[in-house]
Amino acid sequence: MADAPHFGLVDKETVASLTGLELLQGMAAGRFPGAPIAERLHFRLAHVEHGLARFEGVPGPDILNPLGTVHGGWALTLIDSAAGCAVHTTLPAGVGYTTVETKVNFTRAAKPDGGTYVCEGKVLNAGAQIALAEASLRAPDGRLIAHGTSTLIILRPR
Repeated sequence: MADAPHFGLVDKETVASLTGLELLQGMAAGRFPGAPIAERLHFRLAHVEHGLARFEGVPGPDILNPLGTVHGGWALTLIDSAAGCAVHTTLPAGVGYTTVETKVNFTRAAKPDGGTYVCEGKVLNAGAQIALAEASLRAPDGRLIAHGTSTLIILRPR
């Protein structure tokens, strides 16, 4: 079972010495801090394995739009995070990535009802320079809230 989440940055030397999967497994287990944005937006990395990343989040009242539903940027951030981290699980030590594009389709509004939303990202293709991943965000009752795809560029040391 993971420790209570804590947030911050992992030192660069540690990041460079671990595979993407090792780093993210450490974050999910609480051995390393989660990304600061996850604290601000009320989500956490819950599970990773090769080619897959799962986040859990509980949207709070501080991320509502004027209509009283959860701002779409919250869903997009979770989808971008899950897709990117899924790709990160496939990378060797010292290799990074960044998002080139994320496209999201929303199917219904997310509501701040206190339930836990789950976002799961999966790698569709991991090439030497470009990777493609998808992610789905589901409401506490399992209904699809949003689906997206991300194109990511692999950043190898020169």
